[in-house]
Amino acid sequence: MGSSIVTRTPLPQRETTAGRGGPVADADFTVRGRHVAPADVAPDMHDLAARERSLMALQQGRILQLPLGGRFFDIVVTASCPEAYAVVDLMDEVQHSGGERPDACGPVIEDPERNWLIWLVPPGTSETWAPHRYGTCLGRPYELALPPITQTEPPGPYWYRPCRGDRLVPPGPLHEILNRFQPGPIPHEELLATILRTIS
Repeated sequence: MGSSIVTRTPLPQRETTAGRGGPVADADFTVRGRHVAPADVAPDMHDLAARERSLMALQQGRILQLPLGGRFFDIVVTASCPEAYAVVDLMDEVQHSGGERPDACGPVIEDPERNWLIWLVPPGTSETWAPHRYGTCLGRPYELALPPITQTEPPGPYWYRPCRGDRLVPPGPLHEILNRFQPGPIPHEELLATILRTIS
């Protein structure tokens, strides 16, 4: 049975210079008060904070009701049918940019009870969306009740394409591709306005 020999070599030491030692002065963490005048606060900060809390609620699995337009999104509502699913697949290709997930279309909610797809598009789209036989676009002053972010299958409305922070559905290609595939019928705007708050 062999024996092991342990060699202990002292670690190198830094040479100290005379006169450099001594106590270190205390750091000064003086708190300087700052008064913010009411006029310096952006008028929409309260609204922005409320929306931030709402988004956190959505991530925590609670139902969220958001106003359309503003800082978040407008919506395009189409029928939910094989032609509409083909539009989603093609929008995946339009939005796909390389090594990312294949479901790159942008956020889409399916409401199986009403046979709708709800596409989340950039805010302000409702002001430029040309009249369309196969897609109704809504923005302000409507509101939409979103399903929880983890709801990705029925029963009830669910995220057919996930809600991700890096994109919305581009309205130009959507408008064009809806014309090609013609999913229908779509609900009338007045009907949509009465139901959107209950989608969740």
